[in-house]
This record gives sequence, structure tokens and C-alpha cells, in this order.
Amino acid sequence: MPNEDDLERLHLLDVVMNKGISILSRDELERLYDLLEQKDYSHDAKAQKSKKKLLKKISIAIYDYDVKYGNSFKTS
Repeated sequence: MPNEDDLERLHLLDVVMNKGISILSRDELERLYDLLEQKDYSHDAKAQKSKKKLLKKISIAIYDYDVKYGNSFKTS
């Protein structure tokens, strides 16, 4: 049975798949990054590779967001 984090992760992934990563707010990007980082895909090599690629895209999107809106990087 999926927990709240799983449901949130699946919802955010659905948004990314249907509308693109740029539609997410910075907070949503950070949350998706954290949720994906916590999820263990070691049993599925293809899923693990996709996870790494998506984490990289999210990192780039967060950086681009900060550059575009002049936010400094979070240190927390």
C-alpha cells in the first residue's frame, strides 16, 4: 500500500511526464528530488538509470530557476 510520500512522488512524476519539468515550482522540484533520492531502485537497473538522469535534470532545473529569478542557493 503506497504511503503519502509515494503518492506525492507519483503525482509529481506524472506532472513532469505530462507537462514537463519547467511547470514545477522550485519547492516542488526540491521535494521531487528528495523523494526520488529516498526511493530505492537498486533492484531494477533501468529504473535506477532513469532515476539518475531525472535527478540530474531536476538539479539543472533548480539551478536555472535560481539564475532566472535571482535566488541564492539554499544552504539548509
